[in-house]
Formats: sequence, structure tokens, C-alpha cells
Amino acid sequence: MNITVYSTPTCPFCKKVKAYLEEHKLSFSDVDVMNDQGKAAEMIQKSGQMGVPVIDIDGEIVVGFDQKKLDTLLEIK
Repeated sequence: MNITVYSTPTCPFCKKVKAYLEEHKLSFSDVDVMNDQGKAAEMIQKSGQMGVPVIDIDGEIVVGFDQKKLDTLLEIK
């Protein structure tokens, strides 16, 4: 499973998402869109959103810390 979290260092919901993934021992790539304009453009193209966090789970996009949707996509019970 490929998980990418598009985030910024100051975003509290980004920190929550990453802590949640770590809690469930899921590996993920953390992309800092504040310092990488190319990745920021990629995030916007994928999600249609400029806000973070945006989570890409095998091509399924989750905007924000939507625990219910994350649980479903990650098969967390």
C-alpha cells in the first residue's frame, strides 16, 4: 500500500494524520508542500484542493483528517 501525506510543518491536522498512521504502524511518505512547489502543484492536481493535509492511498484521495474514510481505505477496525 502506497500512502503519501501532503502536509506543511505548521498544520495541526497534518500532525494528527501522521500520528494516526504511525499509531497503526503504517509507513508513508511525507511531502512538505510548503517547501516544494512542484509537489504542491501535484497535490492540487490530484485533489483539487489547496489546503492540507491531502492523503493519497493507492490513488484514493482523502482531504483533511477524515478518520472514518481513512479507516475504510486502510481497513482499520
